[in-house]
Amino acid sequence: MFDRISIRWRLALVSAGLTFLILCAFAAVFGSLTTSRLRADFVRDTADAARRLEERLTITPKSSTDFEINPPLELYASPNNAAIRLFWGNREPIPGGSTPGAPELGLPTEPGTTENASHLIETRLASLTSSGGQGLSFQVWIEYARPLAELRRTINQLRLVLIGGIVGGSLLALLGGLALARRSLRPITDLTATAQEIARTRDPDRHVPEPPTDDEVAELARTFDEMLTALEASRGETEGALARQREFVADASHELRTPLTSILANLELLSDSLDGDRQEAASSALRSSQRMRRIVADMLLLARSDDQQPVSREPLDLTTIAVEASAEASALTDDHRLVVDAAAPTIVSGNRDELHRLALNLIENAVRHTPAATTVKIAVEEDGNEALLIVSDDGPGIAPEQRARIFERFVRRSGDRGGSTGLGLAIVRTVAESHGGSVSVEDAQPGARFIVRLPLTTAESA
Repeated sequence: MFDRISIRWRLALVSAGLTFLILCAFAAVFGSLTTSRLRADFVRDTADAARRLEERLTITPKSSTDFEINPPLELYASPNNAAIRLFWGNREPIPGGSTPGAPELGLPTEPGTTENASHLIETRLASLTSSGGQGLSFQVWIEYARPLAELRRTINQLRLVLIGGIVGGSLLALLGGLALARRSLRPITDLTATAQEIARTRDPDRHVPEPPTDDEVAELARTFDEMLTALEASRGETEGALARQREFVADASHELRTPLTSILANLELLSDSLDGDRQEAASSALRSSQRMRRIVADMLLLARSDDQQPVSREPLDLTTIAVEASAEASALTDDHRLVVDAAAPTIVSGNRDELHRLALNLIENAVRHTPAATTVKIAVEEDGNEALLIVSDDGPGIAPEQRARIFERFVRRSGDRGGSTGLGLAIVRTVAESHGGSVSVEDAQPGARFIVRLPLTTAESA
């Protein structure tokens, strides 16, 4: 999950995490030392107060049951909110020898410091001298107790301050880390934005901004610039090579048409004038030459399409084109049944030769890749503002893994029975797209269905 968040947040979280750990360690050490110091001071103050009381304490009898105690216990205990209890040496409570509301602290056992759930108790054994010049001494137990609530309140406040400091410091570190990471990554953000703009506009002549500092980001920017320069040079070389290749193919195809026409004419004359094996040889050469002329025409069409050369357009009836292509294809096969389902005129704007080639290629493709006695159906329909030319068959269909590549050039399907050049469906896609349409293939269950979509038009608008 940590790897899925942005670098800026990762840097900020790492900074905040380190700050949190440092503050926790500091708070633990500082809190421990301060708590110990507060407790030590509290114990020392309690012991000092008990010692001063021991030094100043006098007990003067007024009667057998009444004594005057100085300093007054309530007044002496009030600054520390303490509780005082006095006992005779035999641990009998002294009448009037406790502060009002003093809790039960237990009988004194030995001098020293003890602690119960609510008080810190300092116990002293004082030796006092009786007044009146008799010089008699007696012992008095002193219990001086301070409530621990005040100490605990102070320690809790200290802990809250430390926790608040940890949380606040960590949040500040997170915000500071975000701001610092954003500022540090701004050059990379600019590089990314420029790269996205170059990808959108396909303009490699643009340069990425180079930071003023000579650091790793500046080196990345220079590397990007060098890469863009190399890509532009490579693209120029590739486009030049493709342009030369297209020009060569177009020129070669164009130049081959004249000698092929002459060869075809001579072979037709020879085929009609010869007989026997010579006639068969001439007919075979004639068929090969016709196939070569077809390949040359296909290559010339593709080269013209790659070069984006404009072709003349006129309003045409797609139904008529489908019927003519079906009639031409039926003359080439006697083992397939061709059915044309097109009655109403469907007007599109296009080039007659190219659209005829498109329909003929689709029908021949269906005939070539289906077994004998297969029915090939050719239909022309309207779907909204589009004209649909549908060629379907009830053959074995097309495997799903082949559908993505069958419209590419020189791709042949398995089971090809007709010596296909692999250009037929590429011609179909090229012609459809040059006319503002598209072609797709579907599973007809059984068989395959090719659908060509072309924009509808009218004779008046065209």
